[in-house]
Amino acid sequence: MFDLILQNVARHIQLDAEEQRCFTDMLLPTTYKSRQMVLQEGDVCRHTIFVREGCLRMFNTDKNGYEHVLQFAPPGWWVADLYSLISQRPGTLYVQALEKTAALLLPKTSQEQLYRDVPKFERFFRILAENSLVNNQQRLLDRLSLTAEERYDLFCKKYPSLIQCVPQKQIASYIGVTPEFFSKMRALRSTHAHAPQ
Repeated sequence: MFDLILQNVARHIQLDAEEQRCFTDMLLPTTYKSRQMVLQEGDVCRHTIFVREGCLRMFNTDKNGYEHVLQFAPPGWWVADLYSLISQRPGTLYVQALEKTAALLLPKTSQEQLYRDVPKFERFFRILAENSLVNNQQRLLDRLSLTAEERYDLFCKKYPSLIQCVPQKQIASYIGVTPEFFSKMRALRSTHAHAPQ
């Protein structure tokens, strides 16, 4: 059950057996049904979530009811409403299971305890936070300077396992185009791909 998360941690810090046990003892295994809401706008985020199987998506909704997908979390990814988690105030984001999903929850209180008991975890979560900051900044720049096609290409590189299983309207939302535009763009791409050279 803990292999994937321990591999994820080992990319940034090395743990001995006792430190691994201390960490895994704090994790709460959970499963979500397909389409289940894990977090809603107005909730206080009390856990960081690590996905073992399945997929979660994090999004917000604008005043017209349009969804804007901020992140997908396939196996091996972490997800949380960071603003709400850090401030312990009501958040503005939703997290939803796209399919049946198995996850490990790390409660905020346990994470604080982990920093005291295994200080190297401060480094681990700092690296995750820095990576998240860099990714969000890059996404903002991509939104300003790249075409929809280029943004879709980046999505395919970042989430290769999701191209076939995530609804097209959610991919459209992630890259910042309407479902209609996305449909036309994909149709054009496939026409060009099959055109004789």
